[in-house]
Amino acid sequence: MKKEKRDHRQHINIIILTTIFTSVFLWVNAKPANVMGMSIEEEKELGREYLVELKQQVELVDDAFIEEYINDLGNYLVNSLETKPFNFNFYVIDDNQINAFATPGGHIFIYTGLIELMENIDELAGVMCHEIAHVSLRHISDRIKKAKMVGLATMAGLLAGAMIGGEAADAIIIGSMAAGQQKMLSYSREDERQADQMGFRYASKAGFDPSAMISVLTKLQQDQWGINEVPPYLLTHPLGPERMSNIEALLGSYPPVSEHKEATEPLRRLFPLFKTILRGKYLYANEAERLFRTELDKDPDSPSAHLGLALVLKRRTEYDRAIHHFLLAVDGLPDPLPALRYLSETYQLKRQDREAIKVLEKALTLNHETDKKCLFLLANSYQNLEQYPRAAEIYERLAAMPPVKDEVFYNLGMTYGKEGKLGLAHYNFGIYYKRLNQIEESRFHFRKAKELAGDDSALQQKIKQAVEEIEKKKPAPPGREEQSRS
Repeated sequence: MKKEKRDHRQHINIIILTTIFTSVFLWVNAKPANVMGMSIEEEKELGREYLVELKQQVELVDDAFIEEYINDLGNYLVNSLETKPFNFNFYVIDDNQINAFATPGGHIFIYTGLIELMENIDELAGVMCHEIAHVSLRHISDRIKKAKMVGLATMAGLLAGAMIGGEAADAIIIGSMAAGQQKMLSYSREDERQADQMGFRYASKAGFDPSAMISVLTKLQQDQWGINEVPPYLLTHPLGPERMSNIEALLGSYPPVSEHKEATEPLRRLFPLFKTILRGKYLYANEAERLFRTELDKDPDSPSAHLGLALVLKRRTEYDRAIHHFLLAVDGLPDPLPALRYLSETYQLKRQDREAIKVLEKALTLNHETDKKCLFLLANSYQNLEQYPRAAEIYERLAAMPPVKDEVFYNLGMTYGKEGKLGLAHYNFGIYYKRLNQIEESRFHFRKAKELAGDDSALQQKIKQAVEEIEKKKPAPPGREEQSRS
């Protein structure tokens, strides 16, 4: 069922992403050309615009621990850079494709399908360092510059195909009449040589074994792929014997790591938990259950296996059995915080919000009251119990703790609406839709907020500032500003 959902989403996204990349094409061609294709500031701006659109079209892993872990690892790795052209951000995409890519502005995406192939953190660090190198070497800017050499429809189709991969990508590439030009949008052999060299340097400097990148590529190369099964990663990152020889030659300069840096130890220790949570939440349920039950057959007290199995059971709505295994995991894990989060979510799904609040209060005592996921879940439970002032208080606290999840503003809107504070409700809905780049929806709620804010000068000022920001960003289409809604 999950595979069918992904396949359907992939075919829908191929159309939407073509539109996105058409916008990218027009954006780039509106800018003055320079030697590097675009300036750093221009690439940052394009990256921000692209990220907003991409988040609406792909299914990002929405898990506090996974997000924290991948960004903690990524930000540790970028410390190896002598100069940082961008603030790097890292994301995991819920898709079983074997792929990873970087976009303009330092945004790096890794698919769950690729992570599932990895046996250790060194392999994950190797792939991430390679993508970081593509960003730091400005290869993405160069690819966009080359894409300008082909026609609008061709470029949009090729970029969409290169991004998505698989059969749906093949269809649009063929439809663009440009299958033979796809390599124009793939990294060149020289790009890959440079990224391999710099990636090895970054990984080694950070205390990871750079030879792990070879083990990842070997796995990809050794598998027997059908004509429509070649991983998208290999389509956009050319491999071949020459590149493998160059990579192996690099090992002479970067011998295997015999001692790990002290700074890597927390990341190494948490990698098995990272894999367990990804499997429990995102691997096919039957396959994940088989893996965790096999582990429990070997070690009935394994807290990670209990946690993984509990996550599978939670997905299947077998909440009582999930709670049983979560409790066993909490008792055995060195850091029970992730398990406590999932346990509280399960109580919420059973409409046992008072039990959820007890769990969350315990979790918050472990993390000095600052864990944003626990605070969000706590506010949810108070909202479910119709204790709206308490819920709003926590949501407002979260809104002051960047980076802020979009859902915080949506739930603030709902909570203030229940309290009858309609000016604040519409203001927060306006912020929510503004962050989603749904400009017309945002304008509507800011207009309503202005009408209902009355003589609240502080709120009126915030509304004015928010409206000015969206007007600078995207002017209203002619004739639509005065549309009314019921």
